[in-house]
Amino acid sequence: MCTMIAHQAKIQGRGKNGQDWFELREANVSYDHPYDMPLEHALNIDFVNEAAGPGARVAVELSVEAARKLIQTIEAVLAQADERGVLEDKHQAASR
Repeated sequence: MCTMIAHQAKIQGRGKNGQDWFELREANVSYDHPYDMPLEHALNIDFVNEAAGPGARVAVELSVEAARKLIQTIEAVLAQADERGVLEDKHQAASR
């Protein structure tokens, strides 16, 4: 049975697909049937740039346990960066 649970977040980031990096603008997050993972339901995240077409996509399928662990890990890393006073979103000059 499909859950039809899906949300989209506008984001700013970069993703890699093969050899190419591209701008990410959205994250589509759902709890529904995965495409490849052998589970009935999974937390599915598609990091995308819809304006750049279907190739600008990084897909992730996670078990519930893995999704919760990832959330905890992200929160821990951000908290540690905040405690050290280095939590910021400053843009760097392109060095590539």
